[in-house]
Amino acid sequence: MKALVIGGTLFIGKRLVKRLLEEGHEVSVFHRQGGHEYGTDVGNFVGDRNDSESVRRAIGGQEFDWVFDNVYDWERGTTAEQVEGTARAFGDGIQRYVFMSSCAVYGEGLDLTEDRPLVPDDFPEPYSAQKAASERALFRMHRDEGFPAVTLRPPFVYGPDNPFYREAFFWDRMRDDRQIIVPGDGSRLMHLVFVNDLVEACLLAASNDAAVGEGFNVGHRRPITQLALVQTLGATAGIEPRTVLLPREDILAAGGEVIGENLYFGIYYDMPSITEDVSKVERVLGLTPTEFETGLADTYAWYLANHERPEIDYSFEDSLLARGAVGS
Repeated sequence: MKALVIGGTLFIGKRLVKRLLEEGHEVSVFHRQGGHEYGTDVGNFVGDRNDSESVRRAIGGQEFDWVFDNVYDWERGTTAEQVEGTARAFGDGIQRYVFMSSCAVYGEGLDLTEDRPLVPDDFPEPYSAQKAASERALFRMHRDEGFPAVTLRPPFVYGPDNPFYREAFFWDRMRDDRQIIVPGDGSRLMHLVFVNDLVEACLLAASNDAAVGEGFNVGHRRPITQLALVQTLGATAGIEPRTVLLPREDILAAGGEVIGENLYFGIYYDMPSITEDVSKVERVLGLTPTEFETGLADTYAWYLANHERPEIDYSFEDSLLARGAVGS
């Protein structure tokens, strides 16, 4: 198949490109950078995915069988109108348009199935609202015009090449023999997905006709508590983590941030719980999720070989620890 990956140079897109190549597909990437690392085996289209005319000019009338839309512009946002404009830029020839959405389209909640209503357009969190509105636009195109859209709703994605400071946040601190701050009593649930499983879901969504017009939750079969996450990360590294429970309200009152200088638990890792029922993607597409410990082992091996450790300022965490907390 002739495949285009929108955003094929980082994390999910990078692993998707490599997997498509391994399976013998003709692959191109669309991105804002001037070049890519794949050499002449992969086509290169440069433009702004938030500008449908830029997309049309860049692809120059070329047709693709599969289009994987993996990009969200974290600085400007990516609206439903922009997603629809990009989708329409590829004309009527595509067989599948796989859109990377997010579990954030549900807002919050536990054990959610795909028939749960998505958040409305005026939802206060822009990322959630724009992803949900984009899904509605694509499914409207499917309903009215037969457009072959599929959406995937992953929770937190982890794995090799992760650009977000998440797994490495904890491993860096463990290897520095630092205490790990766990907010609240550590019982807040998190749901994660291994990047290789998400890539596999992309391929299954593209190749299986039963996927058309459907949204799919993609993740591990079971969520995990924040405390258990830290303990499992430690077990993967062969380190007993020194965890400290600290009231969430105290952390936030002191200036704690889910992203920013006062990060205390990995980027976005302390958000209201959203957990998903992933039985549909297993039943309809045949995806078998990787065991969490297996995914973490692969991730830790990559971390040891490739992680570029940032300069870490522990002053905020030290100030929290100095306030006193309960060791777990």
